[in-house]
Amino acid sequence: MSAAVALAGRAWRGVRWYLREWSGEARWDDYLAHCARHGHEPVSRREFERRRADEVERNPVSRCC
Repeated sequence: MSAAVALAGRAWRGVRWYLREWSGEARWDDYLAHCARHGHEPVSRREFERRRADEVERNPVSRCC
């Protein structure tokens, strides 16, 4: 049973990682880590998302799939 629980936990961590990468949630964490490393005061989450959205509008990426 212990191996099954470990496998389920590993699978859940993989799914969680994938969803955070896909949704962009990980970018916020990366930004906070960057600010901490360089001693910058981070902007609010709302401002961060607004800047991200503005950047996507200025530089759209066309994808077929």
